[in-house]
Amino acid sequence: MPIDIKTSQDIEKMRIAGRLAAEVLDYIAPFVTAGRTTNEIDQLCHDYMVKVQQTIPAPLNYCPPGYSPYPKSICTSVNHVICHGIPGEKKLKNGDVVNIDITVIKDGYHGDTSRMFYVGTPSIQAKRLCEITYECMWRGIRQVAPGARLGDIGHAIQSHAEANGYSVVREFCGHGIGKKFHEEPQVVHYGRPGTGVPLSAGMTFTVEPMINAGRADIRGLADGWTIVTKDHSLSAQWEHTVLVTDSGFEILTVSPGMPPEPAPAAAR
Repeated sequence: MPIDIKTSQDIEKMRIAGRLAAEVLDYIAPFVTAGRTTNEIDQLCHDYMVKVQQTIPAPLNYCPPGYSPYPKSICTSVNHVICHGIPGEKKLKNGDVVNIDITVIKDGYHGDTSRMFYVGTPSIQAKRLCEITYECMWRGIRQVAPGARLGDIGHAIQSHAEANGYSVVREFCGHGIGKKFHEEPQVVHYGRPGTGVPLSAGMTFTVEPMINAGRADIRGLADGWTIVTKDHSLSAQWEHTVLVTDSGFEILTVSPGMPPEPAPAAAR
């Protein structure tokens, strides 16, 4: 399928959707505490999206071919869960790390972003994994410019992860986004520079590396959605929605509470 190049009107709508998605993460941050269930976090986010923002939670009942409908409004991936963790009744505990993945639909356009959260005080190892994964995302984003290629993004992410002793999940990737939740292109988080689809102004896609502390191998759970590390090692993920501009990139999922960019030396 061809890659959808967004118009200025599309881009303005996507800025709004992206900001709203990021603001859900700002809102939920104080509630990510020990003793709270991920179901409670899902309900809080759902109510905020629907009642306050008047947005639609894109994951709720999302049903790609071969899947059963996703039953919740957000994804909560705790510790060794890589992605698509379904909120449930298990309580968060001190030391957990959790990825909260938010996608909203506003006026027909999708905004998609995720962050890692610490429950209480994380271990040194968990904190380092989350920080390196954040740097990986930014190293990938900093490759985005007209004429660059998707392989440049993947190579930057893979190089930094592996240099720090981590592995990159290969079965899941970033994706084009706009009026559809998932569009072309697929943005893999590994690769060779100078390869892959060339980038053009007006493209919008997510950069969302999933980085494991152990091996890259994955396993799917019986619910049909939750993906975990096969060796039970910790996993981390961060995600922004990015626009290719005439001269570089623009982050569309911005909000007052978003973490700052890492230092240039870490993000290059």
